Amino acid sequence: MKRSMVYLVGAGPGDPRLITIKGLECIKKADVIIYDYLVNVDLLKAAKPDAELIYVGKQGGAHTLEQDEINELLVKKAQEGIVVTRLKGGDPYVFGRGGEEALVLRENQVPFEVVPGITAAIATPNYAGIPVTHRNYTSTFGLITGHEDPTKDESSIDWAKVSTGIGTLTFYMGIKNLPYITEQLMKHGRSKDTPVAVIRWGTTAQQKTVIGTLDTIVEKARHIRPPAITIVGEVVKLRDQLNWFETRPLFGKTIVVTRSREQASEFADQLSEYGARVIEFPTIEIAKPDAIQPLDDAINNIHSYHWLVFTSINGVDSFFQRLFELGNDIRDLKGIKLCAIGPATEEGIKKYHIRVDCRPPKFVAESVVEELKKVTAIQGESFLLPRADIARSFLPEELRKLGGTVTDLVAYKTVMAQPGDTNLAEKIKNGEVHIVTFTSSSTVRNFVQIIGEKNIASLNGHVRYASIGPITTETAEELGLPVTIKAKEYTIPGLVNAILESTTSVSG
Repeated sequence: MKRSMVYLVGAGPGDPRLITIKGLECIKKADVIIYDYLVNVDLLKAAKPDAELIYVGKQGGAHTLEQDEINELLVKKAQEGIVVTRLKGGDPYVFGRGGEEALVLRENQVPFEVVPGITAAIATPNYAGIPVTHRNYTSTFGLITGHEDPTKDESSIDWAKVSTGIGTLTFYMGIKNLPYITEQLMKHGRSKDTPVAVIRWGTTAQQKTVIGTLDTIVEKARHIRPPAITIVGEVVKLRDQLNWFETRPLFGKTIVVTRSREQASEFADQLSEYGARVIEFPTIEIAKPDAIQPLDDAINNIHSYHWLVFTSINGVDSFFQRLFELGNDIRDLKGIKLCAIGPATEEGIKKYHIRVDCRPPKFVAESVVEELKKVTAIQGESFLLPRADIARSFLPEELRKLGGTVTDLVAYKTVMAQPGDTNLAEKIKNGEVHIVTFTSSSTVRNFVQIIGEKNIASLNGHVRYASIGPITTETAEELGLPVTIKAKEYTIPGLVNAILESTTSVSG
């Protein structure tokens, strides 16, 4: 019988990369994950495919489950002899009711472990450029709830001592009670000129910071909605010098990535590093070809080819996956030369520990032909091109004109993905999206099909389109999408650089 275990895990303040290594391990091995509203759902991508995901979030007055019901659920699931990960925002024991859940588990003799998380009181001001302690300002730091248990007869906060006895005060979830909090602090001796920061959705790309004083913050933060944290103290003055997160070049920009799910993360990560909020909206999926036999025949006769030409990373992965599925390995490629379009394709080949013999300086088919002319005769040579079902015909046609024998076959096909965000068009019209990116012609065509051709014109003027290369740009403009951001180098880093340059020029 499997041993029951409940992990009470702190998921951190919002940025999914701030979870601990152990916390991530607990997500990966869980049979059931019970998670809260403030948990970044990107963390759930690390869960096992068959893991049961149960949302028990509390947002404002709306509770999916009451706390007693959550406690019962934890015990019930654990008694099934499985691993349960209870995923909580911040740290489980800092206003997370983790202590209550742990006591219930102990009462029911359910084994548990607590995995600490980075609490919002430290991380959120950090991301807003505010250190909670500083030797020139304060050496004391307090964590206080912004909304106490409403069933209490009287406040358990000793406002007289808290107001002047602690240098930096951090109030959790106190937006609704902000007038009361500021009133109590000033009433009990804190200067009305004390700096205050209110930070919403801290450590995420949606972070918003409002600065004021005890006397002015209520009015200045009137449009801020939960979740937010309030920092009171002289350390708030350091924000002007230490604000590193909100000054990143793409902060405040929402960018849509239309690549396939398998490839989106690399691009999304690069954009996130510069501060962008990324919406993954995959428009394509990579699938095996309808007929696999031509690829199998080519692999089984691989020694008859002089050149193996890859025009995309998908072609590389599809070819090698099938090579291995047929029981072969890279030794079968001995003596065959390899050509790759673009550095990403070359890196894809290198991960199989194979050197590329030819990589054109420009990442288009026309450049491949010119480069191959420099390194081989072409006439009398045989070329294998494992490509997509919708690849351009230029390359095989030109190689044949020069006397080459070409086997141009489908190694994979691109199919339209199921739309993830059905409200994307409305978000664009409402100004919530700033840039939509395209990394291939198929991402463009499928984007138009998903959004609807009749709706495309209504989006123009509300959003900018970014393209990885001239072929993609041509497809976009043919379909009514004016491309204003064009990569100079036809790679993901090149596209990121083009977005950075365009944003700088617009803001400048």
